[in-house]
Amino acid sequence: MKRLILALVFAAAACGAPTHIAPEASPPAEAAVEHSAPPGEYRLEKSHASLIVRLGHMGYSQFTARFETWDATLVLDVAAPQNSSIHVTIDPHSIASDNPPAGFIDIMRGADFLNATQFPEISFRSTQVERTGPNTARIVGDLTLHGVTRPVTLEARFNGGYEGMALDPNGRVGFSAHGVFNRSAFGMAYGIPPEGSNMGVSDAVEVIIETEFTGPAWPPQARLRRRLKKKPRRRRGF
Repeated sequence: MKRLILALVFAAAACGAPTHIAPEASPPAEAAVEHSAPPGEYRLEKSHASLIVRLGHMGYSQFTARFETWDATLVLDVAAPQNSSIHVTIDPHSIASDNPPAGFIDIMRGADFLNATQFPEISFRSTQVERTGPNTARIVGDLTLHGVTRPVTLEARFNGGYEGMALDPNGRVGFSAHGVFNRSAFGMAYGIPPEGSNMGVSDAVEVIIETEFTGPAWPPQARLRRRLKKKPRRRRGF
């Protein structure tokens, strides 16, 4: 009888023992993108670039618009990315959206929003670049919008690049970036919902950017290397 009781106690203890859960494996570290892009000044390749803005509409959707006329200059330091810089200019008259109601684009360009006639240019000029990963960086810059200049932060990702080739002799690099700012900070408070309500258009504006840039021409030494069938110098990460 005593043995039976001991067996039952041990069995109960075994059933109640906590189950060991193996810790989740850490995700593998991101590898730096290999590239051969040279340092120097790059210009926006407009046919492979987009500038999208999104605002919450009544809490039901994210209204999406785009700017169709804009340009950018990138100075890329591949050895020390923190020394890189970018300058962007945007024509506010070029705002567009899909299936806009009659007169809607004029409202967006008008005095209640962009006031494009009085403020005919939007610009962003970087003031600081901080590398945050093998392929990522935080870009802080001065955004001038609606006649007001405020600091705005973009999170950027380097997608790769090359030094050029026979059919495309200029260097090329690609970046993606996004950020959020409040339009009220730039004097555009029209339509912001009152506190506790969604009836209107959000204060927060999300910016989504996709870019390719073309840069320095394929250097003579690269041509020589290719003639000799040697690989161009490769670099890793932004």
